[in-house]
Amino acid sequence: MQIQINGEARNFDGPLTVNSMLRSLGFDPRKIAVERNLEIVPKGAYDGTPVEDGDRLEIVHFIGGGSAASTAPALAAEGQGWSVAGRKFTSRLIIGTGKYRDFPETARAAEASGAEIVTVAVRRVNVSNPDEPMLVDYLDPKKYTYLPNTAGCFSAEDAVRTLRLAREAGGWKLVKLEVLGDQTTLYPNMIETLSATELLVKEGFDVMVYCSDDPIMAKMLEDLGAVSIMPLAAPIGSGLGVQNPVNLRIIIENSSVPVLIDAGVGTASDAAIAMELGCDGVLMNTAIAEAKDPIAMAHAMRLAVEAGRMAYLAGRMAKKQYADPSSPLAGLI
Repeated sequence: MQIQINGEARNFDGPLTVNSMLRSLGFDPRKIAVERNLEIVPKGAYDGTPVEDGDRLEIVHFIGGGSAASTAPALAAEGQGWSVAGRKFTSRLIIGTGKYRDFPETARAAEASGAEIVTVAVRRVNVSNPDEPMLVDYLDPKKYTYLPNTAGCFSAEDAVRTLRLAREAGGWKLVKLEVLGDQTTLYPNMIETLSATELLVKEGFDVMVYCSDDPIMAKMLEDLGAVSIMPLAAPIGSGLGVQNPVNLRIIIENSSVPVLIDAGVGTASDAAIAMELGCDGVLMNTAIAEAKDPIAMAHAMRLAVEAGRMAYLAGRMAKKQYADPSSPLAGLI
């Protein structure tokens, strides 16, 4: 019989179940998720689900799109970091796992960053090479919280389908939603984003949402049940830094869920500025992965996020129009 796997026609001798098919292809069922004719097959049903002639299957896994660091006294006094959807984290830096030279470099960067959450993309497995290394072989899901995202999705339908597969592959319900509007700017399509958020929340997902820096849209996402708002600082991968601090501050002031800057950070000072605005955290990928020394930059970003947070808590001095001497004038010789 002939079936379609990840868009490729393959011939098998029947009868066949999902489990026997995966074994014949050489895949570990624990590391993947399977969709049969647009319906997700639960892992517990692999043995009892037949594969029939003409079936269309998608087999996906996570790809690249730490040990907790010791915290400074101010962060420790704050109650060991922050929380989202009832989960507590110490590090306020979230990193992506794409664009690195290889998985070993990804792992070293994650360690240097001190991040506890890493974003991962959901992509088709390489059916021709089941022994190809997978991200889970280098970043232990028991050590890092995987945050499946919908990078590359341009409709609510595709985003929801992707995250359903992600939940089946790893059991994670904490997810990052992004629905893009166009290839040039990678700005979010907020109409589709709102629609996907509403549906995912109804299905029990804890949704962290990439969005525009529009305070009204941000509040609408929160009202729909998003567990975190993630406005862009600048276009994805641009490295332009924080371009609209006024809107970001308004979003932060009006939100009762964590607000994390997502996209646009280029260097450590950008991360510090974002944190000084009062953000709960920063998510970045390109700024680390495309640095000349990704491991050193990962460490720099870790320090910048911590310093920015401490500066925010300390409260900066007031800005003044003219000079104000630091030394007292009384007793001047």
